[in-house]
Amino acid sequence: MDIAAIILAAGQGTRLKSALPKPLHRIGGRPMLAWSLDAATAANAARIVTILPRASEQIQNWLDGVEFCIQDEPRGTGHAALAAAPALKDFDGVAVIMFADTPLVTASTLSRLAASVDDHTSLAVLGFETADPTGYGRLVTDSKGDVTRIVEHRDATADEQRITLVNGGIMAVRCPLLFSWLEQVQANNKNGEIYLTDIVELATQAGSKVACQIADEAEIAGVNDRADLAYLEAVLQTRLRNSAMQQGATLIAPETVFLSADTIIGQDVIIEPHVVIGPGTQIGEGSIIKSFSHIEGTKLGACCVIGPYARLRAGTDAGDGVKIGNFVETKKSTIGAGSKANHLTYIGDSVIGADVNVGAGTITCNYDGFGKFKTIIEDGASIGSNTALVAPVKIGAGAIIGAGSTITADVPNDAIATTRSALDVRQNAAIRYRNQRNEPS
Repeated sequence: MDIAAIILAAGQGTRLKSALPKPLHRIGGRPMLAWSLDAATAANAARIVTILPRASEQIQNWLDGVEFCIQDEPRGTGHAALAAAPALKDFDGVAVIMFADTPLVTASTLSRLAASVDDHTSLAVLGFETADPTGYGRLVTDSKGDVTRIVEHRDATADEQRITLVNGGIMAVRCPLLFSWLEQVQANNKNGEIYLTDIVELATQAGSKVACQIADEAEIAGVNDRADLAYLEAVLQTRLRNSAMQQGATLIAPETVFLSADTIIGQDVIIEPHVVIGPGTQIGEGSIIKSFSHIEGTKLGACCVIGPYARLRAGTDAGDGVKIGNFVETKKSTIGAGSKANHLTYIGDSVIGADVNVGAGTITCNYDGFGKFKTIIEDGASIGSNTALVAPVKIGAGAIIGAGSTITADVPNDAIATTRSALDVRQNAAIRYRNQRNEPS
């Protein structure tokens, strides 16, 4: 049976106290809505419709062509799901109603929920067991485990309040029954809203079974405030760290390492404590990332050594065996195999060949206040300490740049270039200077 996903993303997220729309807040370096879209796609959803509020241009721009519908006014989850009716008027299958603020739900869970809808079951709800069900809607089930109704906490009897199986919010419903039921729901509550959960009662009244699938509590936890966001980030980081270690990486102190959703880590990589890896990073096998390094938008070859205290910014592409040491920053640069920049250096907008040695304190001066310019250092060149390379400039293969030089023009292959003044040594001048300073005034 075909699957359509309806992602409810029309909530205002006022408790986040943010100018950024709630669905675009990030965990693992990605907006929450991206996680929901990916889960729906991986669950083989043939259609995905995102429900947005009226003032949602920022989210619409982010969606960049992905189908959405507008909920004209905030009148509850059922009203939001009903906004998808025009888009899915000809859809004959199972609609999975999910949320942009439950980013950790997996494709396998969504598929399992959708598969619960069959010839005898028109609706399935996703629930979870919790030690403290306070505030949650209880899933009241019969002896076969089918749901007979959902009771909100405030309406539950004493016995019902002791139920620990609670509503996770996500549902799978046969179409077009979903929209038929939603049109029948009455806003008979103090908020004047149409609740998605009310269709459970309509389904049972129609003689349909209502199935229940169980998920882990953390998987379907939602975000209402910044504390929730931090909690889900912690859950996700545990997932990412465990996955990296299961695939052959060593994280010496996993709880201090922060990864991104798209981080790729090769086998036998060692990551020391207190490392942050941002989006768009790939680390080649056998590499070592030393403590207090920050890496994003970077591709590292095999057997690289990075840090400690290194910062690799977006656009860094390092070949096999590259060494980037303490207090070195790179940006938008290609660094060839075997090259080294071991300390106190800035490499930006550069192309560095293989087996190049960049001495301590070297700076590629890539910005003149108006534009960015490129530095090229060819294979085997050696750059002395405290050198300023004023781009655009090219250092030829095998060239040697003397320490303390400021290079403003191209240097040919195998040349030696320096810009230092001649050494001036004045014998015994220090004694005369001290005596002069010590004379009584």
